[in-house]
Amino acid sequence: MGELIGMIIFGGIIGALARLIMRGDQNLSILWTIVLGAVGAFVGGWLSEMIGVADTPGIDWIRWILSVIAAMIAIYIYLAVARRR
Repeated sequence: MGELIGMIIFGGIIGALARLIMRGDQNLSILWTIVLGAVGAFVGGWLSEMIGVADTPGIDWIRWILSVIAAMIAIYIYLAVARRR
């Protein structure tokens, strides 16, 4: 249960950071921001493990940066698909 709550909080933070960095109007609800932020966090964590920087002392800046970039890509893809409808 704690992991789910952590993923929701972490997804919200990553999604909010991604939307803050992205240009233009993103017509997303808070729920989609959290979901896409969680997707970005998952992908960013996976990528950081693949390149060997997942476990570092202190704050994992590289994992955070990769997570935000992955969330930005997820938001961009979602918005592109949603606009076509």
